Amino acid sequence: MSAQSQPEIRLALDAMGGDRAPDMVVAGAALALAQHPNLRFLFFGDEARVRPLLDRHPALASASTLMHTSDIVTNDAKPSVALRAGRQSSMRLAINAVDDGAADAVVSAGNTGALMAMAKFVLKTVPGIDRPAIASIMPTPRRPTVMLDLGANVECDADNLMQFAIMGEVFARVLLNIERPTIGLLNVGSEEQKGHEELRAAHALLRENKLNLDFRGFVEGDDITAGTIDVVVTDGFTGNVALKAAEGVARLYAQLMRDAFSSSLLSKIGYALAKTALVRARKRIDPRRYNGAILLGLGGIAVKSHGGADAIGFANAIGVAINMASIGLVERIQEELQRQNGEPRAAPHTAAV
Repeated sequence: MSAQSQPEIRLALDAMGGDRAPDMVVAGAALALAQHPNLRFLFFGDEARVRPLLDRHPALASASTLMHTSDIVTNDAKPSVALRAGRQSSMRLAINAVDDGAADAVVSAGNTGALMAMAKFVLKTVPGIDRPAIASIMPTPRRPTVMLDLGANVECDADNLMQFAIMGEVFARVLLNIERPTIGLLNVGSEEQKGHEELRAAHALLRENKLNLDFRGFVEGDDITAGTIDVVVTDGFTGNVALKAAEGVARLYAQLMRDAFSSSLLSKIGYALAKTALVRARKRIDPRRYNGAILLGLGGIAVKSHGGADAIGFANAIGVAINMASIGLVERIQEELQRQNGEPRAAPHTAAV
């Protein structure tokens, strides 16, 4: 299907969310539009700051509508306070656009807790889901691994983890086109007797599930990036720690490589000889490439960009929103949840990207 014949996708952007907003939001949208001409944007933010940035990108300006608001949700705002006091903020108005049907998805690099609280309040959760979860993909030597929850729920019971597994399985199947994703429950060991009570109870639920899920039992931290499992399920506390640790290791690796190859003339020559392979490896582990976490379980599509993302990272978060809107993720999750008390599905959906 040509770009001209693809259906229009409308995205609401929180122009003021993120450490480098609104500059990186506008620049990221311009990059995304160059790759996806069928995009239309609704920017929510301070017109005095956003309009001059849009004017630098004529193609983007013609594909965008700017809705002015001077209210911003700060990074240190408590979710409960943001929910009450931020009704006219750029974040809240962008979420409202999805609820009103004016946009197919919302993307924000702002306060994670506030985004989750507002999105849950406005968009609600799909029937059968008690708590939304933040899901993203992690690089591995084989194919990307889906991981959730990455910070939305610090404490989870067995039912929550079961629901995360269902949503993660759908996410992996329709986004990564994996016919029957394998699922693992993150623990401190692979033995069934390890872990706290909620983990063991979740293990029992997943092992006895009627959805034909391919549950492989407990997995450990090194399985996340080893590619041994397609979906890693955990609570938000553990998931967020693991995510930040992985990002830190990636930055450390890049810094150590730079230091090593600049330490001597011979090292610099070695770098020149291996530059192509090293650049390829760096791109594979670049956190910007995997930026954009989806808030699974909501009645609408909401994507969280890393707060420190640059334009490339934000463009990739927009790419996640495009994929989610294109495949009808919310409807797919609803279909799977309706099967919980029925017969196992006969044949898996294939991705429609």
